[in-house]
Amino acid sequence: MPRVPLDRRIEVDELGYADDGIIHVSARFGYMETPDVPAALALLEPDQTEGELNLRQARYFLSKIELQRGKAPTMAGWRKRLFVATSYITADAAEHFGLPRERTVIMGAHIDV
Repeated sequence: MPRVPLDRRIEVDELGYADDGIIHVSARFGYMETPDVPAALALLEPDQTEGELNLRQARYFLSKIELQRGKAPTMAGWRKRLFVATSYITADAAEHFGLPRERTVIMGAHIDV
């Protein structure tokens, strides 16, 4: 779908407990749209989120997996080097999702290939 209508952009799940302050929000974007998570969260009503969100102080958490060349003979050495090298040229996730850099925490892990 190239564009997702605003009335279908956000879906909220309370995860079974009302009033615990924890909700799960899914935001959908079309392939012709640039994802903007803070703008999508601004569409939420206070009754959907167990209160009003303060998006100026919100913190965002992203995960990042870094590949490294392992010793296991899973593929040829040159292919491992090429695969690991191409993993470094991926787009910056915080920028892609429109997240403020100063309030975004990136946690990561290493995986051997």
